[in-house]
This record gives sequence, C-alpha cells and structure tokens, in this order.
Amino acid sequence: MSNRKEHLEHLPHAEAVDRTIRLKQHNRLFALLSLAAGLIFLQGYTIAPLIPRLAEVFNVPVQEIGIIVPAYMLAYALMALFYGVLSDRFGRWSVIRISLIIFVICTALTATAQTASQMVIWRLLTGLGASGVIPLTFALIGDLFPFDQRGSKLGLVFAAMEGGMAAGSAGGAILEPFIGWRSLFIGTAVFAAFVLWRLHLYGALFDTAKVEKLPTIRQIFRGYSQILSSFRGKRTYAYVLWNGIYHSGVYTWLGLYLSQRYNMDALSIGLTILGYGIPGLLLSSLIGRAVDRWGRRWLVPAGLIMAALAGIAMIFEIPPIGTTIAVLILSLGYDLTQPLFVGIVTDLGDSNSLGQTMGLKVFVLFTGFGIGSLIFGELLRFGFGVSLAVFGGIQLISGAIAIKLFWQEVPYRLRSKSP
Repeated sequence: MSNRKEHLEHLPHAEAVDRTIRLKQHNRLFALLSLAAGLIFLQGYTIAPLIPRLAEVFNVPVQEIGIIVPAYMLAYALMALFYGVLSDRFGRWSVIRISLIIFVICTALTATAQTASQMVIWRLLTGLGASGVIPLTFALIGDLFPFDQRGSKLGLVFAAMEGGMAAGSAGGAILEPFIGWRSLFIGTAVFAAFVLWRLHLYGALFDTAKVEKLPTIRQIFRGYSQILSSFRGKRTYAYVLWNGIYHSGVYTWLGLYLSQRYNMDALSIGLTILGYGIPGLLLSSLIGRAVDRWGRRWLVPAGLIMAALAGIAMIFEIPPIGTTIAVLILSLGYDLTQPLFVGIVTDLGDSNSLGQTMGLKVFVLFTGFGIGSLIFGELLRFGFGVSLAVFGGIQLISGAIAIKLFWQEVPYRLRSKSP
C-alpha cells in the first residue's frame, strides 16, 4: 500500500517532467521544420531577382526564362493536392521526409542546367518534390494545437518562410556576381540535407496516421468539394488564390522593374529588395499572438489594402528609396494575410482530413503564384504602369470588400459572447 501511495505522490511530478520534455521536443521539431520551410522559400525566391542575369547566361528573352517561376509554382501546387491525402494515410513525417529528399536532390541538380529548357525541367521537378513540407507542417500544427493556440506556431513557421524570402530575394542577387548562380543552389541543397538529418531525431515523435486506407480519386475530390461547401471555405480559398496572384505577379518581376526603371545591376537589385521578407521575419510571431488574442477581422483587410497601395505607389516616378519602402509595405501586407488564411483553413473540415485541407490551401496559393507571374508578365507588353495599375486596383477593391467578409473572424472566446 505504501508503494502505491508513493507512486501516486510522484505521479504529478513525473507528468510535469514528461510535459517539459515533450515541450522541448515540440520546439525543436518545429524549429527544424521552420528552417526547412525557410530553405524552400529561399530557393524559390532566389530565382526572380536573377531573371535578367539568367536571360543573359542562357541567351534568351526575359519572358522565356521567366517561365521557370510558374513552372515551379504550378508543379508545387499540383502535388500539394496529393501529399496531404498521403499524409492522412501514412503520417505527416513519412511524407515530409520523402518530400525533403526529393527537394535536396533536385535543388542540387538545378545547378547542372546548361540551357533554359533544362532549367525549366529542374525547376518543375523541384516543385513536384518540395510541396509536401510546408502544408504538412501546417497540418501537424493543426493536429497538435487547439485553434486559439495555432497563431504563434504558424507565426514561427511564417517567420522562417519570410526569412527565406528575404535571404533569397536579396542574397541571391547580391551573391551571384561573386559565387555564381550554380553555387547558390548547391549551397541550399547542402543546408537542406543537414536539416533533414537533424529532423530524423524528432520527425516521428508526434506522428500518427489519421485514416486506415487511401481514399479513391472520387472520394478525394468529394472531400475537396466538402471543404468548399461552406461560405467560409469559399471566401477564404478565393482570397488565398487572388492574394497569391497579386503578390507573385508584383514580386516576380521586381528585378526587371528595377533594372528597367533605375538601370540597376544585380547587386543593386538585391540591396533594393532586401526588405522583402524582413517584416515577416521580425513580426510574424507578434502577428501570430495578436491573431490568437483579437482575431483576423481587422488584420486581413489591412494587409490587403497595404499591399495594394505599395504596388500602386510603384507606378509613379519615385526614387529607389521609395521603391524599397514600397517593397517593405508589400511584404508586410503578405504577412497580414497569408498566415491568417492558413489559421482559418486549419479550422475547416475535421481532424482526419486536415492534410487534405492544407493540401488544397497550398494548391490554391501556388496556383495563384504561378498564374500571377504569367498574367503580370503578359501585361508587361503594355508596360509596368498598366500591369501595376490593374493588379493594384483589383487588390484595393478586394481589401475593401474583405472588411465585411471577414468581420466574423474573431477568437472562439469572443464568438461565444456574440448574440
């Protein structure tokens, strides 16, 4: 009897120790997953500022080499539909590991491209491989944390992604004249391989399959239609799509914009757009906590309108420092929208289909990224002024409409107080 009493007395302490250990493991796991997400965004955002340089290297028009951006984005989008379903059946970590392995290999092989066509092929294959990491990281957050605690974890992941944006946007253009564009891809692959090795220690700790067998193709698409059956789902995914179109369209062609408007070289382009991603790197965690406390109804419209004004400002003959400020505001507008949309998406559907829900979100977002760069590139035939006016005008209207559409996006504790 005394032994049993002793055991019960020590049980609370043992549980506290176990919770502490699990918390540390949680933090290490999401730190490594965030770093992986950052590296994926780094290599994705390295490309756009290098488009003028790569056009010279491969001796092709900028519109032709510019296809490497939508090739990567659309391939990424397509596979995201299936990685989420596979992760619901086989577990998040199994699919994340395979995705990272493919990403490492294809990123390294991108450095072997000798022609623009080969570059397009490697970018397409990299997109097919890379798209399992980020949506399944989001799904894992949805698995492990209640809705009102997800903002801070999503903020951590988005901070790393924004850091990758900043490093890729500026670092690629700044370093390319010194080490060459091939070394940029090899270096990214090496770092990603190191992260994959470290993730092996934690990846399977919190992972369980959600369903016992894979659904049929018909069941998969029925699941997607169910996700989109509610007004909240339709509204959120529509804004994910358009916001992706807008940001990708403006960002992809910033390098060419700066080259034509100010006659900048690659180094100057990198320094000018250094601010893209910096606001998110510094503020994502703060934004995440603000969302958990106050909800999304104020932040989403503000982010949409800020991004619109940044794009519209670049229509005018402003000095380079003005463009740098506009890029900072454009980036902050992204930080106030996409992470918040992710939080809403994790609250759609049920826990057994969260991988599929996140896969659809990434499919819609990266489809927007691919379409945006294509449409903006086509509008460039009429000049940057027309392209920025069309994109900025639609973005401004979408921001104004969002004030009403997102008014009910408040934390659960505030929803319960509403009549």
